[in-house]
Amino acid sequence: MARRRFFVDFVRDGQAELRGDEAHHLGRVLRAETGQQYEISDGNGVYLAEIREAGKSVVRFQILEQLPAPAALPSLTLYMALIKFDRFEWVVEKATELGATSIVPVECARSEAGLMAASVKRSERWRKIARESSQQARRVACPIIQDSVRLTSLQAEGVRCRMEEQHGAIAFAQLLNGVPAHSALSILVGPEGGWTESERSLLDGAGWLRASLGPLILRAETAAIATLAIAGQRASANGD
Repeated sequence: MARRRFFVDFVRDGQAELRGDEAHHLGRVLRAETGQQYEISDGNGVYLAEIREAGKSVVRFQILEQLPAPAALPSLTLYMALIKFDRFEWVVEKATELGATSIVPVECARSEAGLMAASVKRSERWRKIARESSQQARRVACPIIQDSVRLTSLQAEGVRCRMEEQHGAIAFAQLLNGVPAHSALSILVGPEGGWTESERSLLDGAGWLRASLGPLILRAETAAIATLAIAGQRASANGD
C-alpha cells in the first residue's frame, strides 16, 4: 500500500510542519505517532519524512530523503462557468484528480444570479477541496484556484477550446490531434443553458475554438470532466 501523502507549506533545513485541520486529522484521526513515515510535498518536490513530534495542532517532520517525482503536468487550465456550488465543488475535486493545473470560475450570461458575488466566500473552501484531492491523487502540486472572472474579461493562454453544443463544432479529441503534448491548453465550459449568441461572437473573436463532446447535451459538470479526461488521454498518449 502506498504511503499517505500530505502537503506542507515549505521544507526548510530538513524540517517541515503540518498545522490546522490536517495536523488534527493526522494526529488524532489517523493516530500518527513519532517515528512513523509519510510522504510530504511542498509543491515542488516529494519527500519521505518521519514524524518527530505529533501534537494536537501541529505535526513536525524530519526529512529522510527526496523521492523521485513524475514529470510536471502540462499546463491545463479549466475555465468553468459558475454553477450551483455543490456541483462546482464536485468539479474542483474531479478536475484536480484529472490533472488540471489551474481552475478559474467564470460568470457567464446564463450563470445564476448572485453566484459571482458569493464565490468570493467560497474560494477558500474550493482551495481546501483541491488540496485534499491532490493528496489523495498523489500529485506533486495542487492546482491553482483563481478568483472568479467575468466572461467578457477572460484572458487565456495556449490552445483555447470551448465546449459547444451547436452543430458544426469539431470533436474535441480530433481537435487535439497534432497539438504538442506540452502545449498550454485552456478549456472553457459554459453554464446550463449554453452560450448566448453575443458570447459566441465574443469567444470566436478571441480565438476560442469550438469543440464538441458528441450529439448529446451534457450537464456542465459532466462536460468539464469528460473534456479533462480526453485531454489527459492525449497527454498519456504522447508519453506524459
